Amino acid sequence: MSFEKIHQFNFPTTIRFGANVVKELPAYLKTNNLKAPLIVTDPNVAQLPFFKNIVEDLRKHSIAVEVFSDIHKNPVKSDVYKGTEVWDNTGRDSIIGIGGGAGLDVARAIVLRVHHREDLFKYDDLIGGDVYVTNDVPHFITVPTTSGTGSEVGRSAIISDDDTHQKKILFSPKLMARIVFADPLLTMDIPGPITAATGMDALTHNMEALLAKNYHPLCDGIALEGMKLIHESLERAVNKPDLEARSKMLLGSMMGAIAFQKGLGVVHSLAHPLSSLLDTHHGLANAVNIPYGMEFNIAGFEDKFRRIARTLELPKETGEAVVQYLFDLNTKIKIPHHLRDIGVKEEHIETLADLAFADFAHPNNPKPVSREDFKQLYLKAL
Repeated sequence: MSFEKIHQFNFPTTIRFGANVVKELPAYLKTNNLKAPLIVTDPNVAQLPFFKNIVEDLRKHSIAVEVFSDIHKNPVKSDVYKGTEVWDNTGRDSIIGIGGGAGLDVARAIVLRVHHREDLFKYDDLIGGDVYVTNDVPHFITVPTTSGTGSEVGRSAIISDDDTHQKKILFSPKLMARIVFADPLLTMDIPGPITAATGMDALTHNMEALLAKNYHPLCDGIALEGMKLIHESLERAVNKPDLEARSKMLLGSMMGAIAFQKGLGVVHSLAHPLSSLLDTHHGLANAVNIPYGMEFNIAGFEDKFRRIARTLELPKETGEAVVQYLFDLNTKIKIPHHLRDIGVKEEHIETLADLAFADFAHPNNPKPVSREDFKQLYLKAL
């Protein structure tokens, strides 16, 4: 397959994929009679040359751009309210989310809030709030800049409470982008540590989706192919990036996000509290925890692990071989093996275990996870 060529996929969002595909953005806006987009991104992306080029290109085509980037690394409700104020005060007609998970989550939450003005967390999917998402939403476009969360193809946003740090899920099929411009060239300059952390996040999505207990053979097939693409490209994308490696990572990331509509599991429930309590990068939290979470899941699910091992081309098709592969991969991409190396202390364990047990991801894990299980997993990983 040529990664120089632009391809189109519809699943169900239209995905325009390929090198320089972001240059199609001005023509797309004009075709849809959109002249005043609100671009939502994070403060880091807003400073990067490629982002400034995108904004400049739009302005050259007489498109009146407004940029909102005043958001946290782990987004909170007040970020969404501030962004909605910018929408209200500047007469926008569409929203373009550019970035990784944080920027795209805030963009999607603003898309919801524009025509749904009750308290944002009334729409929390975990309490059935999706039934209140009844109004139209603005035209929404996504442009991913990392290969991690796959938020560009998602239909939910994870936003934390400013005070309690508890994560809420805003969900509705209405929140899917109308079109995704997935340009691997935008991911070429991501530093190695971020490439590593976001890449392991994408791998976690695919692995946990395959293991999740719901029956969804379509997602299983996508998850296996996503794992294969990441297996073929992550180490190179971190240590010696080229267009092929970056393209495969971007595809594998989107596939993980499509697959995990089936559910996630124990690894994400271990990772989420690290972000909310200690502000740990979500991908890094997943990366350190995934070997331990996968080891927990082996017994009773040997057949699933055999399929994973075969996809990863491991000489032994066992769960233990998969766990060793994950430790080895982390070593190759310079991810630490222990939580103590990313700022976790023994005094955090009890609170982390409480938060993990309250988390929304593990009910879809293939086997039940108790609070004591979470405590022991954290201690083992420490």
